[in-house]
Amino acid sequence: MKVIEHLDRAKNPLFSYEIIPPIRGRNASELIEIVSALEPLHPPFIDVTSHSAEAQYEELPDGTIHRKIKKKRPGTVSICGIIQNRFKIDTVAHLLCNGFTREETEDAIIELNYLGIQNVLAIHGDAVNYRKKIADDRSVNQYTSQLVKQISDLRKGQFLDEIDDADPIDFCIGVGGYPEKHFESPNLNMDLRYLKAKIDAGADYIVTQMFFDNQHFFDFEKRCREAGITVPIIPGLKILSNSKQLTSIPKYFHIDIPDTFTKEILENRQYSKTIGLEWATKQVADLLAHGVKNVHFYIMNSTKSVSQLVKTFL
Repeated sequence: MKVIEHLDRAKNPLFSYEIIPPIRGRNASELIEIVSALEPLHPPFIDVTSHSAEAQYEELPDGTIHRKIKKKRPGTVSICGIIQNRFKIDTVAHLLCNGFTREETEDAIIELNYLGIQNVLAIHGDAVNYRKKIADDRSVNQYTSQLVKQISDLRKGQFLDEIDDADPIDFCIGVGGYPEKHFESPNLNMDLRYLKAKIDAGADYIVTQMFFDNQHFFDFEKRCREAGITVPIIPGLKILSNSKQLTSIPKYFHIDIPDTFTKEILENRQYSKTIGLEWATKQVADLLAHGVKNVHFYIMNSTKSVSQLVKTFL
């Protein structure tokens, strides 16, 4: 089932989750345990992140530096297949602009379709530390709106190469939104224009970057509606679990953490996990009271806190 169908049919609050593939060298058993822990929470869908290859350097015995190009976390399509077909939980595969050609994207969509997966999240992806050489017969999506259009074209049976009587591939397309502005955007208005371009290209819904102040979400939603964006907007939350995240989360995700929340944790570091859970619980209650249908959790493959939280609302 598509994400937008889950939202349309929802009679009770929905709680979805984002997980990441295991690092290279680890098997799928840990991931299966994570999904098994989430299964009793009746998730409508689970997102699986994607990661482009990166350059890694190592010093050889002779003192020279050797560069290797590899993915640290491969397996997004395979993991989606496991969740979709073993657990019968709809999955959302992340597709990136960075590090992937349009041809690779089309191949991934075809494979996902064969696995019975109907949902993707189109995102630009983090900056890579090397520039992938693109063959002359290959092309890239420079912007997320271009990636969305490519997927949307496949819904019409329009492949990169002209194929007579090609079957359409019917996907639900999600995109990311940034209540506190994407760090590369010059201002909020430009950021909204970029988001609108993704919707105009064919995106069906928006899921937001994490935030710790609900007012950021409410303001963002209002700006979207005023700009003519009518698709569903799903708020994304992260349960803060330790005091170190007060610096790491703003550093990597470019968001603010409210002063009152920060102060409470700094004054009670030993209870950071409890404070973080209580804060997120209040956020969820407030979002649901404002009519939100679906709350999305960035769990980083840790299920204990989110399970405790969600069970209070089921």
